[in-house]
Amino acid sequence: MEETFTEITPQQAWNMMQNEGAVLVDIRDMMRFSYSRPQGAFHLTNQSYGKFLDEYDFDEPIIVSCYHGVSSRNTAQFLVEQGFERVYSVKGGFEGWVKSELPIETAY
Repeated sequence: MEETFTEITPQQAWNMMQNEGAVLVDIRDMMRFSYSRPQGAFHLTNQSYGKFLDEYDFDEPIIVSCYHGVSSRNTAQFLVEQGFERVYSVKGGFEGWVKSELPIETAY
């Protein structure tokens, strides 16, 4: 079986961030990311990918979040193919995160 990512709930993602030092990467556009994002999220874009590689190791748990949990799957699979060993995608994306009433940071 080829390596792939795992889909997890927003609550599971938050628990992993608290207990396992997992990194949450948000791949939404800059405007929406700037406006509000999951607490502690790294904004992963084509431009910030190099910085991401400098800061995080292949064996660290990486959680990908997008708008609704769809495009994060493609990014998660891409990260697996780059050599990251523990990659997760948030079901429901940022919308699910907000519905789960998990901590967010806002621009205000």
